[in-house]
Amino acid sequence: MNNALISVYQKLFKKYKAQYWWPGNSRLEIIIGAILTQNTNWGNVEKAINNLKKEKLLSFDKLYQLNIENLAGLIRPSGYFNIKAKRLKNFLYYLKEKYNGNINRMFSRDLNDLRKELLNVSGIGPETADSILLYAGNYPIFVVDAYTKRIFLRHKFIEDDASYEEIQKLFMDNLRKNTKLFNEYHALIVKLGKEVCLKTKPQCEICPLKNYKFQFSNHKQIAN
Repeated sequence: MNNALISVYQKLFKKYKAQYWWPGNSRLEIIIGAILTQNTNWGNVEKAINNLKKEKLLSFDKLYQLNIENLAGLIRPSGYFNIKAKRLKNFLYYLKEKYNGNINRMFSRDLNDLRKELLNVSGIGPETADSILLYAGNYPIFVVDAYTKRIFLRHKFIEDDASYEEIQKLFMDNLRKNTKLFNEYHALIVKLGKEVCLKTKPQCEICPLKNYKFQFSNHKQIAN
């Protein structure tokens, strides 16, 4: 399994090269992006973040003091802006209460302990928490998203009813725990999912994995 997962990574990297993901000039900006990207595309998130930048609001203190109605208006391009404004505020309240607004102090915590804390923040689920941990915190944890499940289901690494935790475990157990590797691997999966392995009408004829077949047996996948 280790060899199969590495082979997939190598083929994707050869095709698409380094993705330099996640974009953001600060840890706070990356965290905001991780929360805003729920149920929307990155282009819309960029518009919302640019609105915050134009108003010079990309700091903890300014966002914490900003009322939720104004915040919602600024992040409107990201969609579900009222819900996402509440989620951002929930994170900011948590950061203030636990770490007095100090993100670096938050990221000094043990990975498992911090992950549990983040999952207790209303509106932050496993994918968002792990994106925050990997991309802003530089923790070695693999992020699973809809692209990951789609691609690895189609190549028979996983079963249709595989949970987030089961898919994440597949990568965590079979790859070296390396932040840079997990970062790049997930970014390459997103690239493939957006451009080739589409939800409907996948472009299999141009897929870099098209000639790489797998045998599914006893809940384990072995590269042919």
